Amino acid sequence: MSMKYVIEAYELLDSPSVSGEIVRNALISAGNDEKSVEVKTVHGPKGHTDFIKAWFPGSEGKKNGGMASTLGIVGRLGGIGARPERIGLVSDGDGAIAAIAVAMKLGKMAKSGDVLKGDVFVSTHICPNAPTLPHDPVPFMDSPINMGIANAEEINDSLDAVLSIDTTRGNRVINHRGFAISPTVKEGYILRVSDDLLTIMSYVTGKEPSVFAVTTQDITPYGNGLDHLNSILQPCTATTSPVVGVALTTVTAVPGCATGASQIVDIEAAVRFSIEVAKAFGEGSVAFFDEKEFKRLVDLYGSMAKLQTIGGKGA
Repeated sequence: MSMKYVIEAYELLDSPSVSGEIVRNALISAGNDEKSVEVKTVHGPKGHTDFIKAWFPGSEGKKNGGMASTLGIVGRLGGIGARPERIGLVSDGDGAIAAIAVAMKLGKMAKSGDVLKGDVFVSTHICPNAPTLPHDPVPFMDSPINMGIANAEEINDSLDAVLSIDTTRGNRVINHRGFAISPTVKEGYILRVSDDLLTIMSYVTGKEPSVFAVTTQDITPYGNGLDHLNSILQPCTATTSPVVGVALTTVTAVPGCATGASQIVDIEAAVRFSIEVAKAFGEGSVAFFDEKEFKRLVDLYGSMAKLQTIGGKGA
């Protein structure tokens, strides 16, 4: 159970003075090796944010000379707060809460001797005073830095698959309270939903799994003038590895800049799901996509990697 860590992460981030270094110290206190947790401050045209990254070497992971697969878990968001416009932790910050809670739980597990087989990389960023952005049907949270920088900091070339956790409440597409996963996205292709991930989701929630719809626009980079559901699948534009979105959802549209809107129980379920996927992925018992089917797609229809670029005739 990860509820303790979700509550601790929420209280930690619900502060106007929280920083990446404060979060790093909290992760170390939870059991993380201080050498494995990195903080980097990045400045942009609208302010700055602290990226925090934590590695959890597996018993048979690449960092220990093994061959087990490496999973990346990204907490996607614009900011955890919209101060001074709004006081308190905003709905958009749930991706960061989830990522920090995952890191705390994995640190505690490793310290207790429950080391996963494969390496796990957890990343997110901490910005308590991000700007907001007009959006229909409800306002989005903006970010002090652009998406290209975020992807460069939150994605690592050694990752074999990525879970991207993001608040996805500001829409009328998903009418479900809890969390939902996306189809797998890889190199511009929207692939079929992983049966293995659906199974884990059912075990974690005790309910039928929920899947949210994805459009071609959603898997293209920000900045091309197209509408996006949100930034949940932006990591797919920066890696050739398969990416699955883990969306924290509601029945009604909730603004990303709304405070008091975080649902702790839902975040905890997404955290447990992510950890269970990390266990199984390192063991080789979970596949994000069918490699033969993907190869067949490329053989039949060619590369769709252009969708990972900003577009244009020369792309």
